[in-house]
Amino acid sequence: MSRRQATRSRLQAKALDLFTEKGFDHVTVEEIAVAAGVSHMTFYRNFPTKEAVVLDDPYDPVVAEAVTWQDPGLPALERVRLGVLDAFGQLDEPEDRTVRQKIRLASDHPVLRARVWENNLRTEEVIVNSLIETGTPRLEASVAAGAVLGALTAALFDWARDDSGEPLGQRIELALTLMGPARVTT
Repeated sequence: MSRRQATRSRLQAKALDLFTEKGFDHVTVEEIAVAAGVSHMTFYRNFPTKEAVVLDDPYDPVVAEAVTWQDPGLPALERVRLGVLDAFGQLDEPEDRTVRQKIRLASDHPVLRARVWENNLRTEEVIVNSLIETGTPRLEASVAAGAVLGALTAALFDWARDDSGEPLGQRIELALTLMGPARVTT
């Protein structure tokens, strides 16, 4: 890990601990910087805002690209569902404590929760554009992307509240499997 990555990781860990202990609204950037042993300018070189510590999401580009590579002959909903499953299948299982802490904070705080949905809208637009480029009508593309991202967010928020130890990938897979084609049992 580079020095910059180590500093960013330390800032995030200290911020998350402080947010959990004191509440998101009661922690300043200065407190985070002091706890991490850096200046407030170092904080801002790593995170543009206090919210970014919690909402930093490296997965969006991977998800959008995975949807793009799905068979254009499939229904839009299935392309998005399979693309998200593929994307999370390619990623390493995230470090449990930090990710759970971030998602729990985001789901509990009204402003952060709203920002999660703003991030989803940006991801949705990338997915919608990808689907439109292959001939999917905009409404169908929007419904497919919104439905799958809604299921994904529900799985994330549910997992953050569950201390059973189930890996995040399994929870996401279950949520997206629930959206899949109905299976007929005999």
